[in-house]
Amino acid sequence: MADQYDLIIVGGGPIGLACAIEAQKKNLHYLIIEKGAIVNSIFNYPLYMTFFSTAERLEIGDIPFNCLAPKPGRQEALEYYRNIHRYFNFNINLFEKVTEIKKTGNSVFEISTDKNLYKSKNVVIATGFYDIPIQMNIKGEELPKVRHYYKEAHEYAFRNVVIVGANNSSVDAALECWRKGANVTMVIRKNEINNRVKYWVKPDIENRIAEGSIKAYFESNITEIRDNEVEIETPTGKVTIENDFVLALTGYKPDLNFLENIGIQLSNDELKIPTYNPETMETNVEGLFLAGVVCGGMQTHKWFIENSRIHANMIVDYITSK
Repeated sequence: MADQYDLIIVGGGPIGLACAIEAQKKNLHYLIIEKGAIVNSIFNYPLYMTFFSTAERLEIGDIPFNCLAPKPGRQEALEYYRNIHRYFNFNINLFEKVTEIKKTGNSVFEISTDKNLYKSKNVVIATGFYDIPIQMNIKGEELPKVRHYYKEAHEYAFRNVVIVGANNSSVDAALECWRKGANVTMVIRKNEINNRVKYWVKPDIENRIAEGSIKAYFESNITEIRDNEVEIETPTGKVTIENDFVLALTGYKPDLNFLENIGIQLSNDELKIPTYNPETMETNVEGLFLAGVVCGGMQTHKWFIENSRIHANMIVDYITSK
């Protein structure tokens, strides 16, 4: 059993690290517990992903993020956050997964992991949303050719690839795969490319669709995936096309079951927004806080690094004021 901490931070992404920086400034006895590598979600992004935000909007701890390009990419972000760790020398346990958090009778939290048991007066959940893909719930989704994550295009070169969705990840994958020689078909539930797609990429995908380089079925859904083909429901009826891979980039969601299991109340609708005080980030469980994108429930586009960095100051200021 470790010593009792003032604060345990679950999640070692940028916002978890920002919370640790503020805890260090206030001399709190803290620990970060991260189930994977440092900034694990960014590590799992597509290899050549470019952020929507400029570098200064991704900064934490008042440490400059120097970037030659107008927008930083995945590799630059990993380098930056590794350097943040070198500078602050965080108290962090990597590749350790939190399995349970419960509050004892003396208002101290017990945090169980797959390796140890810890105690803390306060806990911050900064676990992001990238771990659980939103399923299509259709026949054939379990086939090995179906992927819910995209890393790079080489594997799909010269193959028939269906990409589901019209958000940033779907559009990036479609363009990269097409440029590497794939025959790309997009299946899009709405009647247009998402307006939140990066402004310098949106005209590119729209032009590729307009010229016929990339096929797109709008207002359509996949109804079944088979070994060598895909069935699509379109406004004009069902279409069956040859297929080698399906990239089901339909989005991701926070671990809502985990939040409920540790006592956090969620809104009784499809958004599943956790209950918290927007001035302190404290949930309905006293001493248990949320930070970052996890605050939005299923609204995973609401919070991101640049507008949730402030959560770290709010939480630590409140803890130290009590």
